Amino acid sequence: MTDDIMKEEATVEEPLPETEDILTEAEEINRGGKDQKKKVRKLEAQVAESEKKLAEKEGELTELNDKYLRLAAEYDNFRRRTAQERDRIYDDAYAAALAAIFPVIDNLERAAQYADGENVTKGVAMTLKSAAETLEKLGITEIEAMGKTFDPQYHNAVLHVEDAAYGESEIVEVLQKGYMKGDRILRYAMVKVAN
Repeated sequence: MTDDIMKEEATVEEPLPETEDILTEAEEINRGGKDQKKKVRKLEAQVAESEKKLAEKEGELTELNDKYLRLAAEYDNFRRRTAQERDRIYDDAYAAALAAIFPVIDNLERAAQYADGENVTKGVAMTLKSAAETLEKLGITEIEAMGKTFDPQYHNAVLHVEDAAYGESEIVEVLQKGYMKGDRILRYAMVKVAN
């Protein structure tokens, strides 16, 4: 029995962890907790700043997107207006060209009223004169061909003749007159070329 008591006393007297060590561990845990809290606060501040920057960037993006949409709408309106203006200009030019031809038609109708050959000839001459004036008003000129040297940029050779009286590639007959407006060929002159 004494042995049992001694064992109990020995067990009681076994060294317990020191209070100082426990306090140190507790302080380290507490200090680590404070450091963790500082880190968490710092990270929260960084997250808040990032969210603020993100909100600013989203605002800028929204503003740029609005500008883009307005610009796209303006371009679409511009394109539509330009197409309408182009169509209107074309229609106006077309109408002006046709209005310039009406006097020629009027002269042909007057010439058709006559039955005798002399008046018909006068009427056709008037019509040709009126047509030439109309073309001149429209800025259309006749391509010179008769007696000129053949030029494939202006003439279309459909016949060829060998004749010593003419020079090489000289146009000897105009089968159909050619016309141009400025530098643009409207119709090539159809010609007969010698040699």
